[in-house]
Amino acid sequence: MNDIAALDEVLTDIQDLARDRSPVLVALDGRCASGKTTLANGLAARFGWDVVHLDDFFLRPEQRTPERYAAPGENVDHERFLEEVLLPLRAGKKAVFHPFDCGAMQLSSEVKAVGGAPVALIEGAYACHSALWQYYDLRVFLTADREEQIRRITQRNGSERLTAFLEKWIPLEERYFAAYDVARRCDFRLAAGDLQP
Repeated sequence: MNDIAALDEVLTDIQDLARDRSPVLVALDGRCASGKTTLANGLAARFGWDVVHLDDFFLRPEQRTPERYAAPGENVDHERFLEEVLLPLRAGKKAVFHPFDCGAMQLSSEVKAVGGAPVALIEGAYACHSALWQYYDLRVFLTADREEQIRRITQRNGSERLTAFLEKWIPLEERYFAAYDVARRCDFRLAAGDLQP
């Protein structure tokens, strides 16, 4: 889908799917600072849905090899995410995992568990990685133009971190989006300014 959709359209599709199956697995992929986390958390609070953040599946230090980073979309641990989250949820079971702790650069001792809600929102860049694509019932791409993206990153992370986003994280994301044609292949596209859950 190439047109920007309204959030109401997306919610209608999710709720229609939830009448026939549970859980409905929804990927919220898209550009950094486009509102993925805010939207997911807002919908979870409004409807009681589960949320899993791809940020909990950053690569561990031993996985961060030049070979891995050379391939588009490989800077997230999609293998662990598939095993610990998507496959259990798809089977109607609870997903139990240790989130990655960016401060300690290792898996946390904390245990997170999700499952049981009629809808599970999987939010984060790389949610629609080719290894994960087939397990979702619906895929949504969130976008923001460059000026709005920079404004939001600066507001959220501070101007001192903006350079890392511009030089590293955004190029990695854009390479992945282009390689897998993510925006076009998703069922819906949402604009950052229209995301009030």
